[in-house]
Amino acid sequence: MKLKPRARAAAPKRRHAWQILEAPADEQSSEKRAQRQQRDRRVRQRAWHILEPPTGELPAVEPFQDTAIGPELPDESTVHLVLDLVTRIGEVQMASGAGASDVTATILALTRALGLPHCEVDVIFTSITVSCLRGSELPPVTTLRVVRSRSIDYTRLSETEHLVQQLLRNQISATDAYTELHRITDARHPYPRWVSTLAWGGMAAFITLLLGGTGWIPFISFVISAVVDRLGRLLNKYALPFFFQQVAGGFVATLSAITIVNLDFFDLERPTLVVSAALTVLLSGLSTVSAVQDAITGYYVTAAGRMLEIVFMSAGLITGVGAAISMATQFGVTRAPDPTVPTPGVSELHVMTLAGIGAAACFALASYSKIRSLLVAAAAGAVGAAAYGALNILGYNPIIGAFVATTLVGLGGGVLARRLKVTPLVVAVSGITPLLPGFATYRGMAELVGDGSITTLMSAAAIGLALAAGVVFGEFLAQPVRTGLGRLERKLAGPRMAGPLNAGRRLE
Repeated sequence: MKLKPRARAAAPKRRHAWQILEAPADEQSSEKRAQRQQRDRRVRQRAWHILEPPTGELPAVEPFQDTAIGPELPDESTVHLVLDLVTRIGEVQMASGAGASDVTATILALTRALGLPHCEVDVIFTSITVSCLRGSELPPVTTLRVVRSRSIDYTRLSETEHLVQQLLRNQISATDAYTELHRITDARHPYPRWVSTLAWGGMAAFITLLLGGTGWIPFISFVISAVVDRLGRLLNKYALPFFFQQVAGGFVATLSAITIVNLDFFDLERPTLVVSAALTVLLSGLSTVSAVQDAITGYYVTAAGRMLEIVFMSAGLITGVGAAISMATQFGVTRAPDPTVPTPGVSELHVMTLAGIGAAACFALASYSKIRSLLVAAAAGAVGAAAYGALNILGYNPIIGAFVATTLVGLGGGVLARRLKVTPLVVAVSGITPLLPGFATYRGMAELVGDGSITTLMSAAAIGLALAAGVVFGEFLAQPVRTGLGRLERKLAGPRMAGPLNAGRRLE
């Protein structure tokens, strides 16, 4: 059908699809184009400008004369002072068992607060590296700090946390903070060494009560664990590797229990609990929570180092227990502690709760915590022991019970610990200590020596991982629940056990 001339003239002009991809022909004169540009001076970017960028040679960009690219930093001496200060603070946190993510966030927050807006931090199991970018004209400044020794002193950790908060709030200068940090690290423990030994013994006594021990069992556990602690201190003076100290501890605890059983010094119904309590005390110093936290938050190298340490220290305990059992068998010992324990009833739940309070408080005291931290740790122990005991009475699997109980500990500690000015790491580690699988470790070792089965040992390892994972998960759940912090805490990258709540925003 043909259009009439009038209709054809009135028909709209149609553009083909290929015309959209090409620049239109220049149909207008340069004068009209100039008038239109004067009338509308705004630059309009069309579709073909995006699809067909110019392909000719572009003029070289003239560099700025006498202008440096990058952040403007303080003088060089201040930069060195700040980097040394933050790495020393990170060393205190790492030595106390803090996770790599906590140390990294603390250092980044401190460097921004002290005038170094762009720093890179690399934290591994034994060292901390911080590099500060100083722009295009000066090379970066890098400092390295090696974490050579590890000791649990929660008073030192808490005071360092308080110093970090003062620096972030601009309440203290970097020079004064450096002096204060030296005072914190060089100070003696807040309690005498014998107080810590009594606390370790008390922890063992409460753990036997948690497992259903009665009569002379708590007293014997107290004595044996105190002796094991003093033996470890003596061996430490001779710089004996910690692996062999664990071997000696497991050997002495097991051999003592076997001797008591065979010589009939005391009438003990379940002497296995003596060994279990001593092994729990020896397991409590391992950084299981930090290892799981590092693995969850993506610091796999540090997590692998911590896990390897835990495996070797646990292997030392197993070696000591196995050596004691084998030696007793060769000497013709006819009786050994029977690795069985009855399931607790509902009437014993209050006893388990009180035992959890005592065990957690004793661990906090043995780790040199102050009174406020000790009380919060005792509350965490009560929550963990009560939840674990209730789930055990209801017949749940020990691994599930351990995870649920410590999730409650991590949740409660994450919500309340900072409000009470207590480091959540203290609450977390103290809360899970009464639930460490010392009894399962001994029973697994007995089965390994007897019939070569490792099923119970694997179950003990699974319980330990469930305890640590539950604490980290509880801390993660606590982030959006904390009051008074709002969106600030919801922006955190992972669970936090130490350091400031907000690592700050990275400056590009």
